[in-house]
Amino acid sequence: MTYATDRVHEEIAYIAYHFHWGLEDILDLEHRDRRRYAEQIATLVTRATAER
Repeated sequence: MTYATDRVHEEIAYIAYHFHWGLEDILDLEHRDRRRYAEQIATLVTRATAER
């Protein structure tokens, strides 16, 4: 199974925006770890939005 290139770019941009990590650091992550970080960021953003 392949992972859509557009989805990878979305994950990279999302993590870079929220964590201020560089491209090299994000690309060094395993796919599973990158996906987990993106999911955790989404949870934090959702929680912060709900608390407003």
